[in-house]
Amino acid sequence: MKQILLAGESWIVHMTHVKGYDSFTTSRYETGEKWIRQAFERAGYEVTYMPSHVAANEFPFTIEELKQFDVVVLSDIGANTLLLPDAVFYGGDRRPNRCQLIRDYVLGGGGLLMIGGYLTFSGIDAKGKWGMSPVQDVLPVKVMDTDDRCEHPEGVAPVTVAAHEIVDGIGHEWPLVLGYNKTVPFEDAIVPVKVGDDPFIAIVERGMGRTAVFTTDCAPHWAPAAFLEWEGYDRIWKNLVDWITKS
Repeated sequence: MKQILLAGESWIVHMTHVKGYDSFTTSRYETGEKWIRQAFERAGYEVTYMPSHVAANEFPFTIEELKQFDVVVLSDIGANTLLLPDAVFYGGDRRPNRCQLIRDYVLGGGGLLMIGGYLTFSGIDAKGKWGMSPVQDVLPVKVMDTDDRCEHPEGVAPVTVAAHEIVDGIGHEWPLVLGYNKTVPFEDAIVPVKVGDDPFIAIVERGMGRTAVFTTDCAPHWAPAAFLEWEGYDRIWKNLVDWITKS
């Protein structure tokens, strides 16, 4: 069974409640991986899930560890999480650059899928920082230098613009999404699906490996209920990872 390493799709909400003179705080932990994880598993893949706070210290530090997986999926997780494990940030110790490892893993035959969100690509306030990392070298798109979020509360429809095995069985009609990360495709990228004039799905071969981007979220809020319940939801993720892992 082919192996997927899914990193990200987790967050902690810390709220301050003010009631007149008094205030108090509450916190809750949330994840958004269940829909895509189920889609991967139904497609016959085994998924290892690392929430962002776990990935900070447990995401592989060696190529040998990364090669245990056929695809690395980065979803709504910033480059800093991989660049600054506790040993580096708190201890000032040296550790391998895991963004560079991902690049080398792809060039050596591994697969990479980056999914949109507030901390992938450039993200909110440009805090994602993937365009400043070695991962940029293997992406099919150029990551913006500024905040790249395109918010569409009214909903915007992706459109299939070119035939490709990735969109087999999907058709031209897509459900609306509520936003995406703006990127610019490289000349050698294939862009079978667009949102407006921007890439929605783009793919490329880099070295011996393959990379794909899906520039909206796999979960709310950019992916509303209608998108998650869409009959093509499982199919598009299966098609993407099947293409990425195709020899």
